[in-house]
Amino acid sequence: MPKSKSLFVCSECGYESAKWYGKCPGCGEWNTMNEQQVSAVSKKTGSGSSYSARVMKLTEIDGSIEKRIKTGSAEFDRVLGGGIVEGSLVLLSGDPGIGKSTILLQICEYLGKSQSILYVSGEESASQIKLRSGRLGVSTENLGILAQTDIGTIVETVKTNKPNIVIIDSIQTMVYDEISSTAGSVTQVRECTNILMHLAKSLGIPILVVGHVNKDGAIAGPKVLEHIVDTVLYFEGERNYSYRILRSVKNRFGSTNEIGVFEMRQDGLCEVENPSLLMLSGRPKNVSGTCVACVMEGSRPILAEVQGLVSSTGFGTPRRMCTGFDYNRMAMLIAVLEKRCGYYFGSSDAYINVVGGLKLDEPAADLTVALALVSSLQDIPVKENIIAFGEIGLAGEIRAVNNCEQRISEAVRLGFNRCIIPFYNYKGLSKSAKLSADIIPARNIRDAFKAVQEAD
Repeated sequence: MPKSKSLFVCSECGYESAKWYGKCPGCGEWNTMNEQQVSAVSKKTGSGSSYSARVMKLTEIDGSIEKRIKTGSAEFDRVLGGGIVEGSLVLLSGDPGIGKSTILLQICEYLGKSQSILYVSGEESASQIKLRSGRLGVSTENLGILAQTDIGTIVETVKTNKPNIVIIDSIQTMVYDEISSTAGSVTQVRECTNILMHLAKSLGIPILVVGHVNKDGAIAGPKVLEHIVDTVLYFEGERNYSYRILRSVKNRFGSTNEIGVFEMRQDGLCEVENPSLLMLSGRPKNVSGTCVACVMEGSRPILAEVQGLVSSTGFGTPRRMCTGFDYNRMAMLIAVLEKRCGYYFGSSDAYINVVGGLKLDEPAADLTVALALVSSLQDIPVKENIIAFGEIGLAGEIRAVNNCEQRISEAVRLGFNRCIIPFYNYKGLSKSAKLSADIIPARNIRDAFKAVQEAD
């Protein structure tokens, strides 16, 4: 019978130690080392081992394209790379109440037309799931509900019933009975995920796992959890806004640059086919400090309104605040505007807000942010038909960005007929793109703001 040993495991980072520490050596957090009893399993290793494995040559391996299962949600499939890959392990994480369980239950309605699904819930009873499915309009007969937290029982149920798709909600409620620690601990989460990974690979069944987040917004549990799974999806969005953004941060079967946009309604999550219209709704006219950016989210161009506010400060040190834009990037842009362009912000507070809660992390939004700040500082409005994008260097120059023609096409489609773009992008534009709108090439920020002032 295997003996158990005592380990001290950090609840934040998963660092393991044979003795207790007040401060975790791995992450530096205090009072996070918890004692856990772990079964010691003997293994045959070394020269006396009788195990061997067959080594396969690369040319012998079947390189056929993986089979994908469509979910019925174009936005969800886009983020996954075209659908759910058979035998894959997908982790879906996000803040409480953001819509993780909702979207998984909604896609069951479409998947149930051709696939058998097992929905394992460790947080809700079967009757609660029935009530929620009625509200969401999910009534497929191929959806099986299992209210269970023991991972051993779940594995046996999957092997017996052989469903086509398994959903685990959530991994933090699963328990492996051979480990004495409580549900949600680092060891339990890691071991249960390992068991699900072997189950998915051995049976070729895709498993979708819901994961909780901690107070910092990271996935709760050890970092190894994200290494085990094939795909990591994050649900983002502010609770005060109705829309949600599904983003892929790891995908072994597709791109990690794609996003899906959803709107939360009373009947569940609805796809937003044109997110740019959503971001620009209610935009003010003839007001200084607002400009529109066009950023690329994977293969999709999205237009977003950037608002800047510059006002005289009442403190010795001016205040800087950002919502939806990197604070350090904003500080750098203000320094460039002061040093290279002569716009003085030293006695003024500066605020940046990306309307709708969208987060802009692409350098192409630099020019838009700079124009919004200068527009507010000079109290000169940027015309409603102008869009601007470009990366700003420390010398004040505007550097080229990728997918320029695609950005212009999206802007023209939404009614913008004047585009301020980097000079080096202008030289590579096709003739049709140059004729589609009034394209203004700018070498530096002064050129860009001059174009704003000269606009009719």
